[in-house]
Amino acid sequence: MRFEFATANRIIFGPGTVREAGPLAKEFGRHALVVTGRDSRRAQPLTSILHEHGVRATLFSVAGEPELETIRNGATLAKQENCDLVIGFGGGSALDAGKALAAMITNEGNLLDYLEIIGAGKPLTKTPAPFIAIPTTAGTGSEVTRNAVLASPEHGVKVSLRSPFMLPRIALVDPELTYDLPPAITASTGLDALTQLIEPYVCSRANPMTDALCVEGIRRAARSLRVAFENGRDAAAREDKAVASLFGGMALANAGLGAVHGFAAPIGGKFPAPHGAVCAALLPHVMQTNLHALRERQPASQALRRYEEIARLLTGNTTATADDGVEWVRQLVTDLQIPGLRLYGLKSDDTADLVTKAEKASSMKANPVALTREELAGVLERAF
Repeated sequence: MRFEFATANRIIFGPGTVREAGPLAKEFGRHALVVTGRDSRRAQPLTSILHEHGVRATLFSVAGEPELETIRNGATLAKQENCDLVIGFGGGSALDAGKALAAMITNEGNLLDYLEIIGAGKPLTKTPAPFIAIPTTAGTGSEVTRNAVLASPEHGVKVSLRSPFMLPRIALVDPELTYDLPPAITASTGLDALTQLIEPYVCSRANPMTDALCVEGIRRAARSLRVAFENGRDAAAREDKAVASLFGGMALANAGLGAVHGFAAPIGGKFPAPHGAVCAALLPHVMQTNLHALRERQPASQALRRYEEIARLLTGNTTATADDGVEWVRQLVTDLQIPGLRLYGLKSDDTADLVTKAEKASSMKANPVALTREELAGVLERAF
């Protein structure tokens, strides 16, 4: 057995920890590019904290999932303003954009030089500007991953800028920042976190460290997702959900994912579909299809035992079967009012193209069993 484990240089977790952002940022620079979501006004308390500690802030808003042009524009702004550090404050899109911008501030050349699939895939040669990740949702785990997912509308795909250098210097995780999330975002981000705990646990590159994170994360997600959806200000549920997201990010970065994320990249690149909602719609169908394929073609696979353990963690029933776990997830998706993929414009005519792109996705390589085109098409059709 051989494995590696890497994560953010420092993780600070706890209610109210966002108030530590000022002195932390001051350790790295004096002028921060603060990357936010669509409404940059939500970062006002953060910028006030920075100013109190002598750190200037230039705001850069990311409306939706970051595109290549977004990163080009942000890097230009950061250089014009002489920003010497980057802070991502928001959901996965803001954090991914922040990681990419920190990299492109210091690395010369075109962004496409460094991108997977559609670019040259060259490694970064210079250490990115210091990056502090402050998530305000609990789902992507982007605060502890080494890649940034970027959309390329002209290519109709989402791809990654990836490097060990891109791990944040600090992940500052304050569950209080998620208290006012609307139920729909709570649901989709929560199911994204659950997916990013289930897939690394059953994937072909699982290891003992990620296993421990996944088991504890799944347990916390199972007991908190419905509670947080129904009462967003339940402190215990929000803390559980933030831990689950953090653990999922560490797990996926050091093990792998699977067919859910194999589909999520091409769907997100072609349709205006939020990543978390796509993962949620796909998850029970991928689990069911994986179980069928494993039983049929790899009945001795350890992944079957792991799906049984997932079922016990989800249901709290020590005699639960893997199929009980699938049904539990299916019911959760219904209870949290996750829509089918048709809502985002997907239709049967898109299936063949999406299956072709999903087969080439890096996440698909770690799925616990190789799925046929027919099986993949079936997953997608059932998720409509």
